[in-house]
Amino acid sequence: MSVIKVVAATALAGGLSIGIALYGQQWFDGQFGTSGDRSSVRLTSLPDIRLPDVNGREVRSSSWAGKVLILHYWASWCAACVTDTQLLAQVQQQYGAGALQVVGIAIDQPQAVNAFLLEQPLPYPILIGGNAAAELSQQLGNRTLGLPFTVMFDAMGRRVFSHSGELTLAQVTNELARLVPVKK
Repeated sequence: MSVIKVVAATALAGGLSIGIALYGQQWFDGQFGTSGDRSSVRLTSLPDIRLPDVNGREVRSSSWAGKVLILHYWASWCAACVTDTQLLAQVQQQYGAGALQVVGIAIDQPQAVNAFLLEQPLPYPILIGGNAAAELSQQLGNRTLGLPFTVMFDAMGRRVFSHSGELTLAQVTNELARLVPVKK
């Protein structure tokens, strides 16, 4: 086989791989998704969330009506998630609970979450999420279902920010500067 044929075959294979990566998910969704597939729905406002807290009591998203809300999807085994929990604890303390509420949604086993909270208590509610919570994160913009995932809603319940991966303090404070005054 000549060098030209090898280069041409490699270029063709590379081009096909890139094309499949770029367009494959859209095709797959179109072929196998259904109109009733809720994971394809993209939410722009806060849905009615009902999840248990670490003590098993159901908590509803309506509990935080009228506040800026930060939902943080995380797990105790995820290093970037743990870093974000500490950053968000600092933010919650800085802004107070009057106009801002951080809520952690743990995609983890309740025992692991409770053990984590014994070691590193957090000043905001932690809810236990399962498959439905993971699907909800996808509807809120978490295309890959990766952790950590953070989504922010304004006081009217409109989604104003979402981020996959580790947060920075600058990202959070820049978004919050538009939405809530700093607690004095």
